[in-house]
This record gives sequence, structure tokens and C-alpha cells, in this order.
Amino acid sequence: MKGKVIRKKKIIYLDSPKKGIWEIGFSLKVAWQLMYNMYKLHNIGPGITVFGSARLEEGSAGYEAAVEFGRRIAMMKFTTITGGGPGVMEAANKGAFEAGGISVGMNIVLPHEQHENPYLTTSVIFEHFFTRKVLLVKHSYAFVIMPGGFGTMDEFFEVLTLVQTKTVDRYPIVLFGSDFYKPIVDLMKGFAAAGTIAPIDMDLVYITDSIDDAMDYIQKFINRHYNIIPQRPRWRWLERKEPK
Repeated sequence: MKGKVIRKKKIIYLDSPKKGIWEIGFSLKVAWQLMYNMYKLHNIGPGITVFGSARLEEGSAGYEAAVEFGRRIAMMKFTTITGGGPGVMEAANKGAFEAGGISVGMNIVLPHEQHENPYLTTSVIFEHFFTRKVLLVKHSYAFVIMPGGFGTMDEFFEVLTLVQTKTVDRYPIVLFGSDFYKPIVDLMKGFAAAGTIAPIDMDLVYITDSIDDAMDYIQKFINRHYNIIPQRPRWRWLERKEPK
């Protein structure tokens, strides 16, 4: 079963400097797409974003773990947010969808035709990765990083940089798969040893192989730092606790 077809695009972004009128039109188009998708996603409620490979197939350990993450997120009454594609994204959306939760996919137009996954209650499509990443972060109160490739690493380090620089609030970031991510963790430890990051920055990431431990970490973090207010409008379900 396949979802909606996403047509391929012509590669022109950052092709070269264009005429001024073209650049203005491009900027307005980007702004419109961002505002339109912000409008469509305004009431999805607080979410947890799951990142991971589009290449993992149903039946693989990573795929099935992502299904369980989606189910657990739905049981927490949070929205499951993914990139809307196949693999880990499909799996997390599937778990949430089958558990009766809100399942959001934020897909991207690529130079080849593709399909969004069929387990979405809300779907938006972006033409550019940078606008897509804004909204993948905007509605999320936690991030689960499943095994993945270049795109997953891009998203992981983007979120980690935003948290480290305090550009966004401190949110839980879970790296799922200690063996898979050992080279990345060793690289980060090397950064700390070389003084290019602070040793305490390693605490921004929670590394585990247990879905139970990951969800417990996320739940405790949210309970400690946020007040859940279901009586308010959906866009105010979570408010940051004031320090005592």
C-alpha cells in the first residue's frame, strides 16, 4: 500500500546567482510555503519527532523498534512526527496510526518521484530541506534518533546544535542503537577531548538500546520541565515550568 505520489522536481536551488527578480520570487515562494505549512500544522499538539533511515524494511529490527516507538508516543497522547517517507519514518507513523494517535508526516520533494507513507493523519510537503527542518523541530518536545544515514545525521546534529547553543529549549535527544552509533559517540568524545565541545555537552544525548528506557527518560524529562494543560487550546497543551 502506497500513499500520495510526490512528483519529482527540477534541480535549481542554489544552482547559481539569478536575476534579482528571480531571487525575490524565490524568497516569496519559500516564505509562502513555510507559512502555509505552519498554518496546516498549527493544531497538531505537542509532538515527538522520530528520525531514521528511509531504507530500513519492514521486519528489520530498526523498523519494528520504530513501530513500537510510534505506538508508545501515541499512548503518551503525543503526536508522532516524521519526515513522512518510507523506512523508519513509515514505521513510526504506522505505530502511532494503528494505536489511534496523531501521525504527522513532513515530506520533501526530491529529484525523483516518490510516495508518502500511508499511515498519516496529517501530511505536508516541503520543497526545501531547510524549511522542513524548521517545522520538524518546532512542534517537538523530544527527538528519537534511530539508525540512519546522511539525512539522519544532518537532522541529529542540527537539533543537537540548537540545544547546545540554547537556540531552543533543552529537549531530550535519544540516540537509539548503541552499537550502530558507537563511531558517532566516539567522534563526539574526541571533540570533547580536543576541547572543541565542552565535556558536559555529552550529557545532551541519551544513548540506549531499550525502548522502555528511552520512553521513561522522555516522560520524566517532560514531567520535570513542563506542565501539561489539556484544558487549554491544543497549541498550549504544554507550558514550560517556571523555575522555583
